[in-house]
Amino acid sequence: MTQSHSTNSVAIVTGASRGFGRAVTAALLDRGWTVVGDARRTQDLETTAQELNSARLITLAGDVTDVAHRDALVGAAVDAGPLRLLVNNASRLGPSPQPVLADYPAGELRAVYNTNLFAPLALIQAALPALTGNAGVIVNLTSDAAVEPYPGWGGYGSSKAALDQLSAVLAAEVAAVPVYAFDPGDMRTEMHQAAFPGEDISDRAEPESVVPALLHLLDTQPAAGRYRAADLLAGARQ
Repeated sequence: MTQSHSTNSVAIVTGASRGFGRAVTAALLDRGWTVVGDARRTQDLETTAQELNSARLITLAGDVTDVAHRDALVGAAVDAGPLRLLVNNASRLGPSPQPVLADYPAGELRAVYNTNLFAPLALIQAALPALTGNAGVIVNLTSDAAVEPYPGWGGYGSSKAALDQLSAVLAAEVAAVPVYAFDPGDMRTEMHQAAFPGEDISDRAEPESVVPALLHLLDTQPAAGRYRAADLLAGARQ
């Protein structure tokens, strides 16, 4: 998926108003993509749309766990042109501070899984016909918490581990559409700050500094699988 191929192409980016989703949206717009972006916070999404100031940015406020909202996202993308990219970026951390699993409220855990696992799959199912027909790509945002047993990260981490396996199985089942689990590493975002309340996270990477790794993944399209941003950035520099 080269930069020239992106012209007149359409991407769906969930969680596009802040953090990594906003940075990805801005980068895709710079490459000529039309982006359908969503967020739960209407005001944040409106502010991002004003700041990015692009006629190729289509914003739809809503929650990815809502079927009508997911249908609206896919409908808007298909109407805008060939849908060639789905970035499942929207995520839910869970309670802050994060509880240990022994004390994790069942309702909160369901909410985490609904956003981090079930909604991405449902959006993939809705978008897959268009992505298949347009030689599209699926990127699911994962985390190192999916593979490392960090105390307090059992809810979020296990949901991302399930998303990793979902991505791997989907890739084996749908050969026509590359499916990537993309681990951006620690970033200086609102969600990451919520995971470490009261701590200084200024040493974490800015989301914009991680975007080149995702662009390299899209440009080179290696075999479907799980990729770390740090490894991709190292490969891009070689």
